[in-house]
Amino acid sequence: MTSLGETTAKGYRSGFACFIGRPNVGKSTLMNALVGTKVAITSSRPQTTRRAIRGIVHRPDAQLIVVDTPGLHKPRTLLGERLDSLVRSTLTEVDVIGFCVPADQAVGPGDRFIARELANVARTPVVAIVTKTDLVPPERVAEQLTAVSALGEFADIVPCSGRDGFQVGLVGDLLIRHLPEGMPLYPEGDLTDEPEQVLVAELIREAALEGVRDELPHSIAVVVDDMAPREDREDLIDVYAHLFVERPSQKAIVIGTKGARLRDVGSRARRQIEALLGTKVYLDLRIKVAKDWQRDPKQLRRLGFYD
Repeated sequence: MTSLGETTAKGYRSGFACFIGRPNVGKSTLMNALVGTKVAITSSRPQTTRRAIRGIVHRPDAQLIVVDTPGLHKPRTLLGERLDSLVRSTLTEVDVIGFCVPADQAVGPGDRFIARELANVARTPVVAIVTKTDLVPPERVAEQLTAVSALGEFADIVPCSGRDGFQVGLVGDLLIRHLPEGMPLYPEGDLTDEPEQVLVAELIREAALEGVRDELPHSIAVVVDDMAPREDREDLIDVYAHLFVERPSQKAIVIGTKGARLRDVGSRARRQIEALLGTKVYLDLRIKVAKDWQRDPKQLRRLGFYD
């Protein structure tokens, strides 16, 4: 593949695809599998993704930029409204859409709602992707393919598993087929355009999501206040971050008995951050209460969720 700025061979394709679907249908896991490394956090909790994260797939004949969007759902807070707005604006800016429906759950009202939304994006091809095939037997996958095909007119329908890699390459092939011919949009080797501080904040949030109650993840936000190499240690990066919750009772849940849960969150997050940055990390993690931040425009802006 040629580097950015050089002449590309005839037939080289580059462009954007986005994944859309209900919360927790495997969009982030599939994007990470396509890119070949972790660029988006994953969790069994719904509504893990809160930003339009871009992952860059490099191939000899193409460059595919995958935009992982938050799950489309009926919003209950101002944060939810802004996330839905983000998804809808993304749909109008990409070359192809991947509509993700999990193999292990029956097609439901949420899937039908999204299918109707996609029918309004008439000029953009849609590839229907049945995810999580590793969780069900082959006959269930076949049934789900039939059910998904009844949701609308799709350019292609493909089953896959981001977890075990089944047909991930084929998903990439089908998406790339719909990209325009053009030059690479990012330098070779770039896997995402997210700033490191944003990725670090997301890794901390992922660690916090692992051990808390089902209703708490929506109330967690993380901001990295400062991140820099320590002056007297070239092999050590200091990370100072705040984890925000909405109520004092939630703060107690995250801290845990005698601080055990917060120490565990810090340890797991630090290991992930060290893997991302390739160096030792000192993580200073504090918790603050930002009352009802999901419904407060001023606090949403402060936490990075803009209009």
